Amino acid sequence: MITTRQQQAKSKHRGHSLLKRLLGISIFYKVLFANSFIIFVGATGGTWLATHLHSSPYATPMSLVGFIAAGWLISIVLNYLLLQIAFRPLTHLGRVMRRVQAGERSLRAPLTGIDSQADQLAGAFNMVLEALDDASRQRASQIINAQEQERQRIARELHDETSQVLTSLLISLAVLEESIDSPEARERIADTRALAHSTLRAIRTLSIDLRPSALDDLGLLPALRWYVKEYQKKCAIEVDFRASGLKERLPSEMETALYRIVQECLTNTARHANAKKVSVALKESGDAVNATIIDDGDGFDYDALLKNPGQERGLGLAGMQERAVLLGGTLNISTKPGKGTTVKVSIPLAYARQSSSLENEELTVQ
Repeated sequence: MITTRQQQAKSKHRGHSLLKRLLGISIFYKVLFANSFIIFVGATGGTWLATHLHSSPYATPMSLVGFIAAGWLISIVLNYLLLQIAFRPLTHLGRVMRRVQAGERSLRAPLTGIDSQADQLAGAFNMVLEALDDASRQRASQIINAQEQERQRIARELHDETSQVLTSLLISLAVLEESIDSPEARERIADTRALAHSTLRAIRTLSIDLRPSALDDLGLLPALRWYVKEYQKKCAIEVDFRASGLKERLPSEMETALYRIVQECLTNTARHANAKKVSVALKESGDAVNATIIDDGDGFDYDALLKNPGQERGLGLAGMQERAVLLGGTLNISTKPGKGTTVKVSIPLAYARQSSSLENEELTVQ
């Protein structure tokens, strides 16, 4: 009994293997063999009917006409079925190409393992898509890094040059105020000093918003704590900031990405959400760093917003998504009108460290 089942299984496997080999023949030979078979049958049958015409009860003019018509119909049907089977992988590849062209850039053409030529085309198409994705990621990474470097340069210039000039101006105004006896002139100088003080504070705030020195010198947590403290003063929104598991500094790119994502979330909350409370949680869990930002604001229609890329908020959300994806991470936004907003970010440590080391190697080579 067992032997019989084993034999049946082996014969079934041989049948599948033979069918796979037949289907694996190239399209050219499939069409050639099928049409050769049809021509052979038609020529053989037609010749027999023509030579036995009037000498056999089956070989009549009507039977010859019927044979020709039947052969023509069978030829069309067989060719149609054969070409459908033969070109199915190419048809499917064409559908995948159209979907990729429509915007589904993550889609890949499947390899059938049946038609080697179609699999070659699908493999080449997938390689081109991978190369384009790699080039896009590298270009986006270079743009973001260039932006951060320019932010850092401008912030340093504002801090080192413009702030020092304003500080010198304040000192000069103070000396001038002491040397003047006219109450009206002293009052005007005091107003000018107040304006210079306000300008100096605005420039320092702008410098820190562009690129906080604490992020480069001390790391992510001190920079976020300082930002949250200043944010609560300016926006009058309560922020509950918590961090756990972060025992050492993260790679520079990862710290910058997380800082900018949290900054963008809090900025959007202050501008659009009408929220009273925001919670920010950072946690390192073994192989990844997770950030969760939750507000109790108005919420919004996320899908509808992304369809209008001209809006500032839509661009900000797209930038957050791009920063996370460039480091191999994910960013998910859960929101509904009137239900608040939750942003969850997860960035793998291994990918971020690998990206950081590759960037350092490139800088060393340059």
